[in-house]
Amino acid sequence: MRTFDLSPLYRATVGFDRVADMMDRVLSNDIAQPTYPPYNIEKTAENAYRISVAVAGFAPDELSVEVKEGTLFIAARKTPETAERAYLHRGIATRAFERRFALADHVRVTGATHEFGMLHVDLVRETPEALKPRRIEIARADETARAGEIEAKAVEAATV
Repeated sequence: MRTFDLSPLYRATVGFDRVADMMDRVLSNDIAQPTYPPYNIEKTAENAYRISVAVAGFAPDELSVEVKEGTLFIAARKTPETAERAYLHRGIATRAFERRFALADHVRVTGATHEFGMLHVDLVRETPEALKPRRIEIARADETARAGEIEAKAVEAATV
């Protein structure tokens, strides 16, 4: 098994801490990835995503969806039942869980719905105006000179 040393990345870059930490987490073999509950991540539009988590047996008030420091936390805690039931076979797991999803920059949660045993969390990537590409109009040299002359004459007229 290979191990990768990312320390050169830390000392040669500035501002890529989240990327380096994510790579470090992915490449480390120490952390066992949980398999419960199963989930899907789908792209629903150009900048929209949906995470669907199978939460059969949980009521909406037993579920929690929270965003903190660029991480989406989905958790469930089953409330104790007042009446004991005698199960002949118990195949639906209702054990407590917590799932974490690292969110990219400018991704925000727009809502969550619970239907038919599935929890759907909708996300959207919103690129700020400052980061969107913008077209710069190129002026001709003679138009720029004329505009400068007109401004100079306007300033002269205002001062007289």
